[in-house]
Amino acid sequence: MMAGIRGKDTRPERLLRQKLHAAGIRYRLHAPDLPGKPDLVFPRFKAVAFVHGCFWHRHKDCHWCSTPSSNTDFWSAKFERNVVRDRDADRLTLLKLALRRTQAKRLL
Repeated sequence: MMAGIRGKDTRPERLLRQKLHAAGIRYRLHAPDLPGKPDLVFPRFKAVAFVHGCFWHRHKDCHWCSTPSSNTDFWSAKFERNVVRDRDADRLTLLKLALRRTQAKRLL
């Protein structure tokens, strides 16, 4: 089962890359020099994108969120850490956006 779970070049990632390329948006793949090793890097826009797969990031009510039958304690803990890390990263992103908006308002 685990051999079928990909970390790179997943179907959602390939579809997103295809749409972006068709729209003329160029990017780099899997930049190891950036924190978190983002899936897509847009140097022109100074932006990154992470494509979170359902298996690793445990999206709610998704049938792709299965837990391997062997070593379930390990996998449950690992998946829980992924969910917590995603939630913390989302909070950090929102805080940074709020800070940027606040700083922009001060300039007006």
